[in-house]
Amino acid sequence: MRVVGFVGPSGTGKSYRALWVAKERGIDYIIDDGLLIYKDRVIAGKSAKKALTRIGSIKTALFYEINHRNSVVKSIEKNQPNAVLVLGTSDEMVDRIARVLELGPVNERVYINDVATEFEIQQAIKTRTNQGKHVIPVPSLELKKDFSGFLLDPLQIFKRKAIGHFQKIGEKSVVRPPYSYKGKYTISDYAIYQVVNYIITGMDEMDKVVRFRLNKSDDGFILDMDIIMVYGYNLISAIKKAQEVIRQELDRFAVLNIREIYINVKSLVMEKSVNLTAQTH
Repeated sequence: MRVVGFVGPSGTGKSYRALWVAKERGIDYIIDDGLLIYKDRVIAGKSAKKALTRIGSIKTALFYEINHRNSVVKSIEKNQPNAVLVLGTSDEMVDRIARVLELGPVNERVYINDVATEFEIQQAIKTRTNQGKHVIPVPSLELKKDFSGFLLDPLQIFKRKAIGHFQKIGEKSVVRPPYSYKGKYTISDYAIYQVVNYIITGMDEMDKVVRFRLNKSDDGFILDMDIIMVYGYNLISAIKKAQEVIRQELDRFAVLNIREIYINVKSLVMEKSVNLTAQTH
């Protein structure tokens, strides 16, 4: 296996440029901050960006936990990559990751100064320092499960081929790890209920929500609700429509990964209730 190290201090733009460096060297596999990435998919590991503290983030990036380390090692053994790009803040870190993951010696090293100008590096450091933003070199859709409820911004990456012509390299995601926030943000159950209730009451087929419960699991949210429907509509079609719209809106609203949506039709009414809130506005 050819092992290439990509080295640069924290916040200098390594993850942002990882796909470029990998593509230029014919590498499909990247190890970055605890993740094993194949092209644009996470196939093993867990992200250091989810750690609650900086120390926890460093431990994840170095594969301290045995189960975490073993899952990545097994995936590497299964996929048998010809080459892998390992990101690290120093030569020592790259060597250590290669050793604990049993990759073999590092054959080549690329430094951030080789692929970015000093101005670009300083801009990256400024963004990290002032805004706490981190890049993960996979599309946001790939991270939705693990980063449910976090702020995720997709970032399309292009490379200039000629004047006015660009080649799409791929999509990356911008996240803010918990340890990067100046404070904390939370989304209350009631705020999510308000979104759901607005959707339900806005449908001709539905009257209102009479019970709502939100359960948080390790990889997303489970919604459970009782509703009252308006008689005369196809029950199954209306429920499927409500589930789809709720899922889309909660994704747009707060990047929530919705695992399940249980809708129980409690009763029927012959006519839709008058929406007093809508009338007053």
